[in-house]
Amino acid sequence: MAAAPPSDFNGGKVESSEAGSKWLDAHYDPLASIHTFSACLALADLHGDGEYKLVVGDLGPGGQQPRLKVLKGPRVLTESPLSELPAAAVTFLKDHHEPRTPALALASGPCVYVYKNLRPYFKFSLPPLPVNPLEEDLWDQAKEDRIDPLTLKEMLEGIREKAEVPLSVQSLRFLQLELSEMEAFVNQHKSKAIKRQTVITTMTTLKKNLADEDAVSCLVLGTENRELLVLDPEAFTTLATMKLPSVPAFLEVSGQFDVEFRLAAACRNGNVYILRRDSKCPKYCIELSAQPVGLVRVHKVLVVGSNQDSLHGFTHKGKRLWTVQMPAAILTMNLLEQHSRGLQAVMAGLANGEVRIYQDKTLLNVIRTPDAVTSLCFGRFGREDNTLIMTTRGGGLIIKILKRTAVFVEGGGELGPPPAQATKLSVPRKTRLYVDQTLREREAGTAMHRTFQTDLYLLRLRAARAYVQALESSLSPVSATAREPLKLHAVVQGLGPTFKLTLHLQNTSAARPLLGLLVCFLHNEALYALPRAFFKVPLLVPGLSYPLETFVESLSDKGISDVIKVLVLREGQSAPLLSAHINMPVSEGLAAA
Repeated sequence: MAAAPPSDFNGGKVESSEAGSKWLDAHYDPLASIHTFSACLALADLHGDGEYKLVVGDLGPGGQQPRLKVLKGPRVLTESPLSELPAAAVTFLKDHHEPRTPALALASGPCVYVYKNLRPYFKFSLPPLPVNPLEEDLWDQAKEDRIDPLTLKEMLEGIREKAEVPLSVQSLRFLQLELSEMEAFVNQHKSKAIKRQTVITTMTTLKKNLADEDAVSCLVLGTENRELLVLDPEAFTTLATMKLPSVPAFLEVSGQFDVEFRLAAACRNGNVYILRRDSKCPKYCIELSAQPVGLVRVHKVLVVGSNQDSLHGFTHKGKRLWTVQMPAAILTMNLLEQHSRGLQAVMAGLANGEVRIYQDKTLLNVIRTPDAVTSLCFGRFGREDNTLIMTTRGGGLIIKILKRTAVFVEGGGELGPPPAQATKLSVPRKTRLYVDQTLREREAGTAMHRTFQTDLYLLRLRAARAYVQALESSLSPVSATAREPLKLHAVVQGLGPTFKLTLHLQNTSAARPLLGLLVCFLHNEALYALPRAFFKVPLLVPGLSYPLETFVESLSDKGISDVIKVLVLREGQSAPLLSAHINMPVSEGLAAA
């Protein structure tokens, strides 16, 4: 580490805000008027003098007056206006020429502005997109006064609703005008050709052919046209073009362009797409349950922040590893890399004014700030290796320095998940039987599936037959109509010749009582006599079982028994609601006689 004191901060005085804190408070200016996000912050030795400076793509207050600022310590070294809002800022080495000073690339609108030694060096513009031929023909007619502005508006609205190629910015602005302003707009743009231009949404760097710290890097651009472009670092020509299903919002890359690389793009449709070298379309897709608000690669793990206040860890093939719930909404994310200790962790700025540092799902540290943090950047600043730079929602600037003696350990922040939760289970080794069975399933998978389907169909057939048999024999008399949910259970008591027959009738509905029901017995009059073969049922309250009793007298002296059929009907209806068959026992009294 550098031994020079941080003389640029607080007039040479560095104080610690909390006893036992891992951070030194170097600078805090709540009126710095810096409004930006993490993608527009970069640290680099722009002049090759060993003094690292902070590059800020400032949006300006309220998104007005965007500017490019370069800070040396807490002071603004240079400042220049921008024509459009910045989307990202990165520093990279574009060649092997000495001295090895990095170039600065700032993405703004459809252009990438490249600076060397803080001077304009090159401007790369995205190639124009094809214009809708119908739209172009309409504007040609309007310029020749063959159609009036009102007709032009109606036809452009029809094209916008049906055409696959979107309208140009000129046509979209025209459709927003009032009728009185349309003619002046058409006259103003008569001499201008129609252009359809996309814009850059995100940008990062990818090593060209070496993984060294001072290796040459390519620029990787994500556009509103759902494309990813890889630019040559010297000629600024397009080396590769990849298509995405949605507009990219965050990018993370690993590897080298000439060897092998992986590119992860978090898009506006809530998915993270992973591409590899020579792939024109995504190879893997991670479907999130919410919109992504940040994407950071920590070693081989992709850490995604979502607007459901949670961090998720995924492999490069899309497998979810862990999830951590945050106490507040995530506003920004970035990588914390401490080279001296080989530590990589993810920083998350929350809406409650906290900055949380996680290694996987383990909470390492919590930093509390006076205002919500909207951008984070960690690295060498000035001559200090481990400097944390934060900007706040109100435009403030916070600079903290990690103590040289600070060591991040598990549980250094607030209590997180218990350590036992991360302990791997002792899965037994695969046996020879398991391996043989796996090979058998691979070889005979189709036949095994067909056998399983055959057995399943036979099981369903037997269950259906048993159900039909139960209905026909009334073994389980339950009403099949949803309007009259009834359940009937019959009990026969006695040895004969007189039997006591008890019917237990129950209303199985949730809350509706039943009224106006009748019970009728059908029997062989030569064998049985019933004094009450037909009677009314009282009001049935839901959930209660009502016993209905009657007597049956056996008339046969030959020991013959028969079935008595019970019908439950509603007054005025001939179709029974419920029926049951009662197998009567043999009369012991008459059989003995």
